[in-house]
Amino acid sequence: MSEGSHLPTTVRERAVEAIQNGIPKSTVAQAYGVSRLTVYRWLERFEKDGVEGLERKPGSGRPRILEELTEEELKAIVLRRASDFGFESDLWTVGRLRGVIKEHYEIDLSNNTVWRRLREAGLTYQKPEREYYEIDEKTRQAWLAKDVPEIRKTVRKHRAILYFQDESNISLTAFLGKTWAPCGQTPRSKVTGKRGGVAALSALSRRGHLLFRLLEKRIASAEVIDFLGQMLRHHPRRHLVVVMDQAPPHTSKKTTAFIDKQPRLHVFHLPKYSPDWNPDEKVWNHLKHQELKSHQAKTKEELKQLTRRKLQSMTKRPHLMRGLFFRCCVAELFK
Repeated sequence: MSEGSHLPTTVRERAVEAIQNGIPKSTVAQAYGVSRLTVYRWLERFEKDGVEGLERKPGSGRPRILEELTEEELKAIVLRRASDFGFESDLWTVGRLRGVIKEHYEIDLSNNTVWRRLREAGLTYQKPEREYYEIDEKTRQAWLAKDVPEIRKTVRKHRAILYFQDESNISLTAFLGKTWAPCGQTPRSKVTGKRGGVAALSALSRRGHLLFRLLEKRIASAEVIDFLGQMLRHHPRRHLVVVMDQAPPHTSKKTTAFIDKQPRLHVFHLPKYSPDWNPDEKVWNHLKHQELKSHQAKTKEELKQLTRRKLQSMTKRPHLMRGLFFRCCVAELFK
């Protein structure tokens, strides 16, 4: 018997009505002695089938067995946000999935079984990318409709090289990966306790060509202007189309004045809060979490030299760089 199935339909109706009147689902769940998952289930059933969806259904005579939970049903759960089922965050854990499966399908699975079924369904455990609350989808859609065609038109008109540009900071505090160790004995990796790091500017082309500059100071308008000049000098006879975000050093009066004086330089700005639309972000994510993972640099100078070697190594792997470029969702628009 699933949780809350002993409660009469009228009680479930009152619970749904309370939610529709603005009472938080967690408060309703506590008031009726059920979990938030149960409250979400009642609300889903009511929205789908009305009061009939809240009525108690006679049992089938036996509980569902594991094989009756199809891959489609499992994917339907995982591809929704965990918060849709009453959890406080969007991310799934095995424990949360077990609870939802038990609540909605009356199947009690072990952690190992949940893992196995996830793999069989082609689902993998991944670290999500950030998606900002401040994102304005109307602005992003307008950028796709207006700016993307203009960027493509400018590239064709001038036979220009298209770059996406960004900045990042490389910390002396390394991102630690995983390693093997005896059970119960946590491995240790020596790192410096010093703060600080290296600032970096880079630009990635759709052909996988990477330009970069490393600094030991904060990036301001002057540094952005110098880097844009470096890009122009690197391509002395070509027009460049550079797409960057709207960070203050990119949109300042000094930077804008410099851009306006460069006939071979055409700059476009991404919508605000859209780092997921900048392929150059993938470069820094790969560098920090793969190339520099668990690095042993003790000083800024050591970190600077190590970062330079790793970036130079990456530039010699064009298949990697092109892969990073087209891993970004909007990059496909510029093939």
